[in-house]
Amino acid sequence: MAGHSKWANIQHRKGRQDAARSKLFSKLSKEITVAAKMGDPDPEKNPRLRLAVKEAKSNSVPKDVIDRAIKKSQGGDAENYEEIRYEGYGPNGIALVVEAMTDNRNRTASNVRSYFAKSGGDLGQSGSVSFMFDRVGEIMYPASAGDADDVMMAAIEAGASDVESDDEGHWIYCADTDLNEVSTALEASLGESETAKLIWKPQAPTEITDLETAQKLMKLIDTLEDDDDVQNVTGNFDLADSVAAQL
Repeated sequence: MAGHSKWANIQHRKGRQDAARSKLFSKLSKEITVAAKMGDPDPEKNPRLRLAVKEAKSNSVPKDVIDRAIKKSQGGDAENYEEIRYEGYGPNGIALVVEAMTDNRNRTASNVRSYFAKSGGDLGQSGSVSFMFDRVGEIMYPASAGDADDVMMAAIEAGASDVESDDEGHWIYCADTDLNEVSTALEASLGESETAKLIWKPQAPTEITDLETAQKLMKLIDTLEDDDDVQNVTGNFDLADSVAAQL
């Protein structure tokens, strides 16, 4: 069991404290609408929608906003969003995977390319960095869910492949195709998780010990995440404790 990524911990705290809640709500609502449009509008019959609703609830999205996003998927005026993945290198050669959902591919590609260029980075071709990551399911529980050994046993019995625990919580990983099944099994033994979602997990994160590099990288990531078309940004790095404390 390894300590969880400091960047992920910072993201987690930032997600709870972020003043721009409407932007986050918009991204989560978009995922709900797309998931409902692609499958059944009933979360119990649509695993992707169920996970999208769960993620929205974990970020305090009101029930009426969730219901409205599902209802929007059934209307004839729902936008046709396309899911696109961009890959590139940020400051200091850190690999980044950018997941977008857009109704205008040209606009999004132009914006993302511009963000990378302005940061001194480089947007690459599809597949240029994703080989450094594993596509997995991630299920997060607070530390209060149990001690590391108990959570590990519950995860193994549920069909998970790995667990990372630290003072802030437990992160349980499984094959991407098993996320709904493993998440449901864990609810029976550990209760409701905080989040359950598909992620790009770095295989061998680069530790960043230089504050200037960390600041440049975080600025690029913040710029990407501020774009309405960008849903998620993942990097193959970890922040040294001393650097994370200064951000």
